[in-house]
Amino acid sequence: MIDLMPTSEEEAAVIVRAHAESGRPLAICGGNSRSGFGNTVAAEGRLRSTGLSGIVAYNPGEMVMTVRSGTPLAEVEAALQESGQMLAFEPMDHRPVMGTSGEPTIGGVFAANVSGPRRLIAGAARDSLLGVRFVNGKGEIIKAGGRVMKNVTGLDLVKLVAGSHGTLAFLTEVTFRVPPRPKTERTVVLSGLNDAEAANAMAAAMALPVEVSGAAHLPLTVTWKFLAGKLPEGEATALRIEGLPGSVDVRIEKLAAAMSAFATVTRLEQPESQKLWQEIRDVLPYADGSVRPIWRVSVAPGTGPQLVAALRLEAGVDAFYDWQGGLVWMRMESGAEAELVRRYIKALGGGHATLIRASGEARAVTSAFQPEPEAVARLSQRVKEKFDPAGIFNPGKMG
Repeated sequence: MIDLMPTSEEEAAVIVRAHAESGRPLAICGGNSRSGFGNTVAAEGRLRSTGLSGIVAYNPGEMVMTVRSGTPLAEVEAALQESGQMLAFEPMDHRPVMGTSGEPTIGGVFAANVSGPRRLIAGAARDSLLGVRFVNGKGEIIKAGGRVMKNVTGLDLVKLVAGSHGTLAFLTEVTFRVPPRPKTERTVVLSGLNDAEAANAMAAAMALPVEVSGAAHLPLTVTWKFLAGKLPEGEATALRIEGLPGSVDVRIEKLAAAMSAFATVTRLEQPESQKLWQEIRDVLPYADGSVRPIWRVSVAPGTGPQLVAALRLEAGVDAFYDWQGGLVWMRMESGAEAELVRRYIKALGGGHATLIRASGEARAVTSAFQPEPEAVARLSQRVKEKFDPAGIFNPGKMG
C-alpha cells in the first residue's frame, strides 16, 4: 500500500480531490497504532496525518489546546504534564493488546473516540472536543466548532466526526479542553467479591459524595496480572479518588469506611494507584501476543456480570469490568462468537459489542462494529453520502 503523507491541509485536499475524481479509495490513518481495527478496507493508497504535526495554540490559562491531527499523543501529553493539565478522558494505548507499533496521534484518538477509566465521570473523547478542521470527501477544507463552548456553531458536526474512524473526513486539526491534572490520587481495593457483589459495591460507591473517578472489577483470572501480582489475594474491586491531597485524604477514609460493609479494604498510594489504572486502561491482561478475539462491550453497569455468566454457559470467556461494570473487556478462548455475544446483549436490554482484536480469518466473517438498526443505518448512509459522496474514505471499515 502506498503511503501518502501531506504536510499541509491544502496538499491533503489536492490528494483527496484527485482520488474522488477517479473513484480510487483511500485508507485513512494516523500513526497506524490501531492497524487491523475495524472491518477490512480495500485501498491502494493510505492517506496518513503524520505529516501534519505540531501544537498550533496552547495557553494553559484558557485550558484549551489546538493541535494538528498528526501530532504524536506523547508530545501532547508531555506539554500538558509540564503545565499541570491532562486529557480528562484518559485515552487507551491500543498497541499492547493489538500487537502493533507506530505512534498514536491526537487525531487518531478523536477519530476513534478513545476513552479510558475516567470516562464514567469525564465523558468520552468527543465530549472534550471543541473544534475540528478536516478535508471532506470532495477535497473541501471545512472548519467546525471553535475554542470555547459558547461558540456552538458546528458543535454537532464536531461530535459527528469524532468516532467516525476516518469514514467521513480526514482530520487536519483538533481543538479540545484540557482541565487541571489532579495533584494526587489513591485507590481503595475491595477483596473477595464475585462479579455480582462487586457490581453492587461499585454502585454504592458511585452514589457516595466522594467523587469516585474510577471503578473497576478484576476477577481472579486477571488479578495476578496487575501490579506484577501485588494486589491483595482474591478478586479485586478498585475505586479511585483524585484531587488535592487534603481532600483525597478525607474522601478516601469516607469511601473505605463505607466499603468495609462489603469486603476487606486495602489502600493503594499514588504510585501503585497510577500504575494500576494505566494497566486497566490498556487492558494489560489480554496483551498476551495472541490473536484470541477481544470484545469491548458497553452495557448498563448492572448487566455486565449477567452477560458474562450467560456467555460462559456456551463459550470460553475471560472478562473484567471497567466504568462501574458498564464496560466489559472479554477475551474469547477460541472463536469470536459474534452472533452469540450480540444475541445475549440484546436479550439483556441492549448495548454495543466492538471486536477489537481477532485473526484475519475471524475478521473476514465478523462485523467489527455493532450492526445498526435499519432506520439508523439509512441515516448513517445519508450522512456518509454528504461528507464523502464518492465513498473513498475507508470504505467498508464501519460496515
